[in-house]
Amino acid sequence: MHFGMFMQFETRPGGSQAAAFAEGFELVDTAEECGLDGAWLAEMHFTPDRSVLSSPITIASSIATRTRRLRIGMAVYVLPLNNPLRIAEEVATVDQISQGRFDFGIGRSGFARSYDIYSVPYDESRDRFREALDIILQAWEGEPFSYDGSYYQVANATVAPLPYQRPHPPFRMAATTAETFPRAGTDGYPIFVGLRGMDIPELRDNLKQYRAAWKAAGHPGQGDVSLRVPVYVGLTETGAIEEPFESIQAYFGRMGRLYAADSGSAGIQATELRDQRASRLSALSYDDILSTKVAFGTPAGLVDRFTELREDLGLDGVVAELNAGGMIPHEVVMRNIRLLTEKVMPAFR
Repeated sequence: MHFGMFMQFETRPGGSQAAAFAEGFELVDTAEECGLDGAWLAEMHFTPDRSVLSSPITIASSIATRTRRLRIGMAVYVLPLNNPLRIAEEVATVDQISQGRFDFGIGRSGFARSYDIYSVPYDESRDRFREALDIILQAWEGEPFSYDGSYYQVANATVAPLPYQRPHPPFRMAATTAETFPRAGTDGYPIFVGLRGMDIPELRDNLKQYRAAWKAAGHPGQGDVSLRVPVYVGLTETGAIEEPFESIQAYFGRMGRLYAADSGSAGIQATELRDQRASRLSALSYDDILSTKVAFGTPAGLVDRFTELREDLGLDGVVAELNAGGMIPHEVVMRNIRLLTEKVMPAFR
């Protein structure tokens, strides 16, 4: 099973942006040293109190030059907010620099605020996403091509460089709404899933739809599913529960407020979904969070937790949020990644 870490390059309360970069790169260096499989980068815009990761492809390039083994992924590249030709060039460049260690996570974001600030209508995001992906795939064929879409037009373009991995880096699509799962299965894409906006029974049902569509489309195997989940590795069972309490409460409280604030910005169906998710999150008790939303425990407890989730959901990978809420001390995050790689990962090799 793949074990990666989800990175936001958090800005700590009262901390500097320079410190956010320094902490993030120290974590990358430790992940490389300890044998973690991959680092997955968020795309975060206009959130100076939370993150400095507004240009993850630039960070990916830096990670590629300071590591030799660690895979580098996007989680996710928000395709509708960027020019697809530029994306094709930048991703291929990082894939070349890393000599084929890049994973192309793609999505359109579940929140409209960045779209509003960039003056891109969120209700166009789905169609823009499909057009952008079509252009990127054609660009990576290496031949001159043109494209005449509703949102993007290309006239006789030839992109260089081409990706190191041929025909292109592995794709992984974010699946956060029910309709996304069968679409990703039909297209044959590995997926990211999470428990922030849905519970385990709902996710289980959506994954059945994903795998049914995958099989119906004639793809080999049963698909590929990685779970993004907050992870805390405690030295004791009590510590594993009590120590991350403040940070994880802040995390889910913030998520609830984001869903509520975003409600109404992108059509009736999206509004209903976000209202529903905001209500669910606001009603969560800490016991609910521990049982349905996170993986907290001692190393032995996490082996059991990940085994349970793998069997229940058919997981192929875990992408750990090691500082969900942004309030876990840096030295504890560093300790947790060492415990994760030394005491938990070997059970899944």
